Amino acid sequence: MTNRPLRRRGAVIALAALALFTLAAPASAAGRPDHPKPTIVLVHGAWADASSWSDVTGRLQRLGYTVLAAPNPLRGLGGDAAYLSAFLAQRTDGPVVLVGHSYGGAVVTNAAGTDPDVKALVYVDAFAPDEGETILGLQGGGDPSALFDVVAYPGAPAGDVDLYIKPAVFPQAFAGDLPAATAVRLAAEQRPIALSALQEPSGPPAWKKLPSWYLIGTKDGILPPSLQATMANRAHSHVTKVAASHLSMLSRPQAVVDVIVAAAKSVR
Repeated sequence: MTNRPLRRRGAVIALAALALFTLAAPASAAGRPDHPKPTIVLVHGAWADASSWSDVTGRLQRLGYTVLAAPNPLRGLGGDAAYLSAFLAQRTDGPVVLVGHSYGGAVVTNAAGTDPDVKALVYVDAFAPDEGETILGLQGGGDPSALFDVVAYPGAPAGDVDLYIKPAVFPQAFAGDLPAATAVRLAAEQRPIALSALQEPSGPPAWKKLPSWYLIGTKDGILPPSLQATMANRAHSHVTKVAASHLSMLSRPQAVVDVIVAAAKSVR
């Protein structure tokens, strides 16, 4: 009988010690992950805006990722990359997976090296230029008048203009696997890119120092799949192929999400 209070007191002390240990334990011991999930920053390309990532954004958010769809000015490669660098510095904290679509891939390639928090790159039907290359040069020229409507804009440098994909060309070239009504709407909503942005030489590429993943749309009518494969292979990217148009994030969003998540899971 006389030992029962001592046993009870000992049990209380043990429970208190366990509670203190739990409070002081690192995140992994308390059932939380060792490493926070990286922030996913999505960069749209030309003739589009951040809404092109809507379906991908929602799916990533449901998986617990913080997602930011960065605006892309589409005014010039160097300036657009500087804009993205400032966005990363001021709107992200911790590790980042940087994702670029189409021309956005060139912007990502030039901006990623300015921020040590960027840990992985993802290219989605995207340009991954080497130093000195231009978007038009990679495309191999062609007749711009067959593809673009040209609009002069106020304050443009001499010879510069805004380029719009011709409405008659946009549906098949950009969005061949989307419903016709959707493709027509996207053509009407497109944002132009300055011609000078497509002619500006790229700087030192971040893919030479960072791991990269590349989704190739094998039905892409704008960026030839063979060129995508060439850029992906020289960057030593992890390559995924999907039967999709240039707008694979709209027609095959889960495939895009799977590639982004693979990159995110590599970040430690």
